Amino acid sequence: MASLVRSWKPLWAKLFSQWPGHLSQTANTSCLQRCASSLTSHQIIYKKFGDPRQVLEKTEVQVQTSVQKDEVLIKMLMAPVNPSDINMIEGTYFIRPPLPAVVGNEGVGEIIGKGEAVSDLNIGDWVIPADSGWGTWRSYAVAPRSTVFKVANDIPVDSAATLLVNPPTAYRMLKDYVDLNPGDIVIQNGANSAVGQCVIQLAKHWNFTTINMVRDRPDIDQLIHYLTDLGADHVVTEKFCRSPEMKDFMKSLPSQPKLGLNCVGGSSSTEMLRYLGQGAKMITYGGMSRKPIVVPTGALLFKEIKLEGYWNTEWNKRNRDSQVRDDMYRDLCQMIRDKHFKNPVSDNIPLDQYDKAVAESLESFKGTKKILVMDRNLL
Repeated sequence: MASLVRSWKPLWAKLFSQWPGHLSQTANTSCLQRCASSLTSHQIIYKKFGDPRQVLEKTEVQVQTSVQKDEVLIKMLMAPVNPSDINMIEGTYFIRPPLPAVVGNEGVGEIIGKGEAVSDLNIGDWVIPADSGWGTWRSYAVAPRSTVFKVANDIPVDSAATLLVNPPTAYRMLKDYVDLNPGDIVIQNGANSAVGQCVIQLAKHWNFTTINMVRDRPDIDQLIHYLTDLGADHVVTEKFCRSPEMKDFMKSLPSQPKLGLNCVGGSSSTEMLRYLGQGAKMITYGGMSRKPIVVPTGALLFKEIKLEGYWNTEWNKRNRDSQVRDDMYRDLCQMIRDKHFKNPVSDNIPLDQYDKAVAESLESFKGTKKILVMDRNLL
């Protein structure tokens, strides 16, 4: 009898290790089917568009562990609160998902089950959404294999959770619009935004010079110090940009900016346009001021400035299965491993405190990204 007990003990240990709560390490579809037919997923949804502080609600649904042959079962790990999430909830974003909808365009999850036809993903792999509107603010999800793609799982989990939107936006804007060489100058507004911080670090890595415009604020010296530590070459306030001293500063540079990156609009973008060099481009990827871009006539006529836009969602659609996309993510992940690229300062907040995360994200001058955490072991 003693030998029989000993022979069963490893089996019970194995089954226990694969019970929900240990799923992220050793689960597979067949074990999940034996151990539990469903998992309780906590998710944040909205049934109508409006103020995120009023229309969001937390619900529970049962997620079946027996997935179809082309599906994957995902345990979500982390998901950030992005401006696009807020705009989508408000109904002001270009994409309006059918309601009710689970919140979240970005995040990282771990494969804990897969269908028999899924051969290119393994249990324990990390995945991120392939498209916007996927619904990342939940603890578990079943999804078609085609709606997610694999990302490295040997980088910090918060880096993986925020890898889909901001780093690629900065990467593509620096790579795709102007042929930049070491020493060339890039000017950007909203430099303390998540994308702005990515631009600073990528530009430093590729030896481009950055001029970084930020709004005036009480802690401006602290912000300048933070951005400089990231790799910013020059940090100026929007007030300074309207002064004669800014003109003198620009004249002192060895060349004029070849590329401008705009996420603000309004007067901020107008000031930036004035300082672009001959034939330069300004790429708009956001409009935080919610004011239109006013272009000085002289910039178009005499300096032949070109205006273009970048939308990361559309880029992802065009490059869904491309080698260019794979190479970019491989490059970004390697920079993260080599500590050449890091996330903006973030606050990790449990999923059930989503209302706190949303409220703080809506406040002005907050310097920290809010990241919702589904697995409390990661807090």
